[in-house]
Amino acid sequence: MMTPCDSIKTIRSSFSALTVAIALMPLSVSAGDHESKNAASYSGTTDKTGYTLFNPTPRELWRELSPDRPDATESPLTVDAGAYVIEASFFDWRHDGGDDTYTFMSTNFKVGLTNRIDLQTVFDTYAFENGANNADGFGDVQFRLKYNVWGKDDGGSAFAIFPFVKVPTGTELSNGKFEGGLILPFSMDLNDRVGLGIMGEIDYVYDDVANDYDVEFLHSVVLGFDLTAQIGLFTEYIGITGPSPYQAYAAGGLTFSISEDLVFDCGTQLGLNSDSEEIGAFCGFTKRF
Repeated sequence: MMTPCDSIKTIRSSFSALTVAIALMPLSVSAGDHESKNAASYSGTTDKTGYTLFNPTPRELWRELSPDRPDATESPLTVDAGAYVIEASFFDWRHDGGDDTYTFMSTNFKVGLTNRIDLQTVFDTYAFENGANNADGFGDVQFRLKYNVWGKDDGGSAFAIFPFVKVPTGTELSNGKFEGGLILPFSMDLNDRVGLGIMGEIDYVYDDVANDYDVEFLHSVVLGFDLTAQIGLFTEYIGITGPSPYQAYAAGGLTFSISEDLVFDCGTQLGLNSDSEEIGAFCGFTKRF
């Protein structure tokens, strides 16, 4: 069965979340600003529907960078057609009881297919588990397709439909099962410096104990604050429910924008009840090409 850590990584990039290059957002994309990234500060009056992967959007028309990390709540905005983004965790650590999990270069590689659709490939480059189950290696691979329903370049609010499938790789860390789900992220600007993100996610995951598939529901709410032109802060609540007892988490962190195409981030996550993982910490970046 998908663990709390697995469920949270599913939605971060960042999955969680989640470690390869560097890509912070523009100076105005600080903190949890990716929840307010739908503001129309770029090409809101330009028709970009004709651009595709093979007819890329001109760089001067790119929208504000909108990472799916570092919080668990995904962004409803997509990568511009023909642009590429790498989101990754330098490291991700989780502790629960006597078990520790370390993940390095948990990566989300994104490419813009059209003005409203991007394709994402998510994988853990290397992870190892210390505790009841000792295992290490490459993780499973997840493919995600994000379709922005509204709020691309014309501000206010944004919403997306975000199906995904996990493909087993047969490594020590793989459960050998196909899994999948649907993510529904929404965001809106509360004012010029504060953004709100809300997300629901349905996961179809395999339960190793029952030897059958279960359905889990993950929900999250995040507030992002622009502290300065370069520094942002986010605070987030995450809940997971399903056949297992309810799990509740609080998360928070900072982002630091180096340029409009590069953002660094760090944060922590705390379990709020006895059925949740105790604590986690992560540090990573987003880089757009």
